Amino acid sequence: MEELTNVVAAINSVVWGVPMLIMILGVGLFLMVGLGFMPILKLPTGFKLLWKGRSSNSDGDITPFNALMTSLSATIGTGNIAGVATAIALGGPGALFWMWCTALVGMATKYSEAVCAVTYREKDGNGNYVGGPMYYIKNGLSKKWAWLGTLFAIFGSVAGFGIGNGVQANSVADALDSSFGISPMVTGIVLMILVGAVLVGGIKRISDVAGKLVPLMALFYIAAGLGVMITHASAIPDAYALILSSAFTPVAAQGGFAGAAVWAAIRFGVARGVFSNEAGLGSAPIAHAAAKTKNPVKQGLVAMLGTFIDTIIVCSITGFAIILSGEWTSGATGAALTSQAFGSTFSMGNVIVAIALAIFAFTTILGWSFYCEKCVQYLFGIKAIKPFRIIWVLAVPVGAMSSLNFIWLLADTLNAMMAIPNLIALVLLSPVVFKLTRDYFSGKDITIKD
Repeated sequence: MEELTNVVAAINSVVWGVPMLIMILGVGLFLMVGLGFMPILKLPTGFKLLWKGRSSNSDGDITPFNALMTSLSATIGTGNIAGVATAIALGGPGALFWMWCTALVGMATKYSEAVCAVTYREKDGNGNYVGGPMYYIKNGLSKKWAWLGTLFAIFGSVAGFGIGNGVQANSVADALDSSFGISPMVTGIVLMILVGAVLVGGIKRISDVAGKLVPLMALFYIAAGLGVMITHASAIPDAYALILSSAFTPVAAQGGFAGAAVWAAIRFGVARGVFSNEAGLGSAPIAHAAAKTKNPVKQGLVAMLGTFIDTIIVCSITGFAIILSGEWTSGATGAALTSQAFGSTFSMGNVIVAIALAIFAFTTILGWSFYCEKCVQYLFGIKAIKPFRIIWVLAVPVGAMSSLNFIWLLADTLNAMMAIPNLIALVLLSPVVFKLTRDYFSGKDITIKD
């Protein structure tokens, strides 16, 4: 087992190393430039479409709004609380700046993913729309690339059980145990029942729950974070200055902070940013492919908001709370650091973080269940859906009560490997994305005909 762990750890250091981070940022920048910086310039348009997309009569299974909420249910998770804290604890305040950079170019990546997902989606044997990297590789590229789609589906179906199930359940169990003394076994059983009740209804039930729960949980957490920022309002200019200076100059050791080089700020900022918003990993377009729309560009404009909301808003709230409170020098890391930051401002701060973490992780289990299910369905057909859902539900209490060091390492590695076939496909399909975008904004009809 130790040898296997060492092998996976070695692979992990490569797939989350310099080449991968350059690849993710490079493809995002290439798409952003090719789109003429449209994702940034048309951000208000995206929010207008999101508001209008609460209902839709177009072909599809869920509304454009709920498609984004389903995507956000998977992306707004432990990465927004524990991931940001880890990035700052290891890379210093400058890591937050590099998370912002990752998010800005990631908006172009997420936009392109959704455009391709709607353009190349198809209907399965149950009459439901399915799509994502495996489908836009299969339907958008020549047959010689088909193996890439299969590879993505294999990585996604395995990674989901760790990163989208076991790790999330474990995070909920740990948070509720440390804050309220609730047994991990009890948490695991309750989570299993709740997840099972939602999964029975498929994507429509998942999207309905996400459409109600995600906005509420995000607003709750943002409000608490703004409370921390308001309390330390006079220090905000200095915090901005510290973030910017730390992004380009080494941070000396102080308090419990061990110090960090610029490279550490870049590496942990980019890696945790990608882990949080998932731009480039290829997971979110699986949800957007099910949207009730025939216009891929409109869904792309809605999809790119996921990266903006996840990183520019929610992750920034966490980052500023940690920096403004001064807890980033305490030596703590992960969710414990975020809990200390909120706890130093509110007497119930640790409870707020525990509740937020529990809800974030629960919705992540739901969102990733759909991603993983579609990967399994691509590999084995619709007959695999029911067995998958049973196994997924049963895996929840196991994750809540187990030590997940190896599972986390394996899932984190496979999660990064999902990006490789997806990024290759996005580059090869970029001419299609650019053309559809130009046509849409020039007033041409680009609706997809079934």
